[in-house]
Amino acid sequence: MKLGLTCPSFTWPGGDAAIAGRFADVARGADEAGLHSLWVMDHFFQIPNFGAAEEPMLEAYGALSYAAALTGRVTLGALVTGAVYRPPGLLVKQVSTLDALSGGRAVLGIGAGWHEEEARGLGLPFPPTAERFERLEETLLIAKRMWSEQDGPYEGRHYRLGRTLNSPQARPRILIGGSGEKKTLRLVAEHADACNLLYGADIGHKLGVLRAHCERAGRPYEEIEKTLHMRVPDGQSVGESVQRCGELAEAGIDHVIVAVPDAAAASSLARLAALAEQISGITPAGR
Repeated sequence: MKLGLTCPSFTWPGGDAAIAGRFADVARGADEAGLHSLWVMDHFFQIPNFGAAEEPMLEAYGALSYAAALTGRVTLGALVTGAVYRPPGLLVKQVSTLDALSGGRAVLGIGAGWHEEEARGLGLPFPPTAERFERLEETLLIAKRMWSEQDGPYEGRHYRLGRTLNSPQARPRILIGGSGEKKTLRLVAEHADACNLLYGADIGHKLGVLRAHCERAGRPYEEIEKTLHMRVPDGQSVGESVQRCGELAEAGIDHVIVAVPDAAAASSLARLAALAEQISGITPAGR
C-alpha cells in the first residue's frame, strides 16, 4: 500500500514571508520520509473545509514546479485540477513541463471543478455542471492525443486545436477525482490510470460501480489504481493510522493520500515516515 501527502493550507506562523520556506519543508520532508506522492489543491481561494477564503493559496502548477526542484523521487500532482480553469492545450503543456523537469514524476490529477466562488471571483470559466463534464472529457481526449505520436488537429464540441503538438513528449499518469457513478467513474474506466475517492464514501459500492464501467469499456479493472483522500487528526497514533489504512486496503484501496494538521511540522513528517514504512507491506484486496 502506498502513502501520499497533500498540503491544503499555506497558513503558517510568520505569514506570507514564511510560505516558501515552510512549503520547502513539506516537499523535502515528503521526499525524505519515503512517501509515494505529494499533492496540492488546484484552488485560488482557500476552501471552506480548510479555512477562510482570504487565507493564502498558491497556484497549483507553480507550487508543484517549486516542489520538483527540491525533491528527487516523490510523485507530484494536483488533487485535483479543475478542467475548466485552463485551456486544455495549456494544461497539457503545464503538466508535460512538470514531468520533464521532475524526471517523469508528474501526475495529471483532474476533475470537473466545483468551487464557483473562486471562479467568479477571478473571472475564470465556470459553465453549468453538464458542460463542465463535457469539457472534462474533451480535455482527457486532448491530453491522451498530445501524449501520443499524433499531432493533428482536434475538433470537439467545446475545444478546437489546430495542431496537438507536444514537445518535449511526456506521458504522465491520469488520475480522476470524484465518485459520481454515471459520469466520473465512467470517465475513470475509459481514460484514467487512477481514481480518487473521499474518505467516508461507500468504497465497496463505488468500486463495484467502477468495475462495471470497466467491463463495459473492455478495460481490466485491475489496471486502475484506487486512491483515497482522508484527514489524519492531530493526536492520532501511528498504530491507529495503520489500522485505518489496513481497513481501506481490505476494501480495495491501493494508495492513501492524507492531510495532516501541519504538513511542514517535523513531528508530522516523522509520523508519516513511520506510517509509510508500516503499510508498505500491506497488499490491497484484489492485488
